[in-house]
Amino acid sequence: MRPVAYRLTGLLLALSCSHVLAQTAPVQVPLGGNAYITTTSPAADELIDDNGLHNWDSRQAVISTFFDVQQAGQLNLSLVGSLSGASHSTVKVTVGRQSHLVHLSNTGTSPFAAGNFTIDKPGYVRVDLQGVSTDGGYFGDIADLQASGSATQAGTVFANDPSNFYWSLRGPSVHLGFQVPANTEYFYSEVTVPRGQDPVGSYYMANGFDVGYFGIQVNSPTERWILFSVWDSPTAPTSLVRQGPGVIIDNFGGEGTGGQSHIVYPWKAGQTYRFITRAQADGQGNTLYTAWFGEKCSNKWQLLATWKYAGASKSLTGVYSFLESFNPATGYIGREGNFANEWAVDSAGHWSEITSAYYDVDPTGLNKQRLDFAGGANGKAFYLRNDGFFSRSVASGQTFTRESTGRQPDVDLNKLP
Repeated sequence: MRPVAYRLTGLLLALSCSHVLAQTAPVQVPLGGNAYITTTSPAADELIDDNGLHNWDSRQAVISTFFDVQQAGQLNLSLVGSLSGASHSTVKVTVGRQSHLVHLSNTGTSPFAAGNFTIDKPGYVRVDLQGVSTDGGYFGDIADLQASGSATQAGTVFANDPSNFYWSLRGPSVHLGFQVPANTEYFYSEVTVPRGQDPVGSYYMANGFDVGYFGIQVNSPTERWILFSVWDSPTAPTSLVRQGPGVIIDNFGGEGTGGQSHIVYPWKAGQTYRFITRAQADGQGNTLYTAWFGEKCSNKWQLLATWKYAGASKSLTGVYSFLESFNPATGYIGREGNFANEWAVDSAGHWSEITSAYYDVDPTGLNKQRLDFAGGANGKAFYLRNDGFFSRSVASGQTFTRESTGRQPDVDLNKLP
């Protein structure tokens, strides 16, 4: 998961990498950063790295490359690459319902013409490659798609920064920032993941704050987590105070360091789940952060953990939610979450409904490496959407207001475990 600091370093890059390039000459779309293996077989060993597609030997494999065109028109494609372990091969190139066979030869010259295609409307184009035949072990090594024609002349958008291909493949993260009253001690919210919007690698972060985050994620086809983490302070590591039954405790690193607590829990798309976080000064100059999780249809609450954040006595600040893909291999699959019924409780026990949220996107979206991000308000809930290469993005940097429920959540904070 990307820490709140997304944020600062990445934003400094936002002005330098933005591109929507008007094309008069062919444009090279690198498979590294823009392509996925969308269909494969257990024995296949295809690999896409920053330099393109390699080990392409399975006829079942489909390699899909995505880029955005700013207008309808003709799209002329070529494959940039070479044969590997073969003298001749044939591959199929498909855009929508249009397909062409491309013949590659080690006596030919790259780029290899891959046919002309009609693009009916502006937006993302998906180009599928599939091996048909080869006289060697592999169909070829493909580094880029070369695109030209009238569909590209108003501009193309794709990931063009190799140093950030990892983030481009994951896709843009989208966030909701909440203004809560001073001295907020508790934050309550609810999350519903629509059916079919829960691919592997998704994290629906419900209750975030300046030094931690709490939400649900899809770790594999068979395992899902409830996850609560707190970063280390500048003065000392975060330490565990208590944990709930069945909670697994660990440390994390890579994107900051801190304490992590999670339970393996079979949460389901289409159902609503509840989240509570608390910030409590311990009287010794530290803050105790606690998280509880529950199902909407039950009054039972599960304690995740209490973590001690050293060297600062704080209330809940920087409160936010986000949606991200943390698995680059599934960054082409769309996901969506509904975030609703946000309430803050101050140290005097007064509940305040939070109906306004500031929506933004991370540098992957700001730099126009990807355009498939959206957020807003829909009735009594906010929504966030990312990935899937949809073509109706919602501009970052807006404030949205949801409808008020007008009804305080049914929870007794004094009886939480």
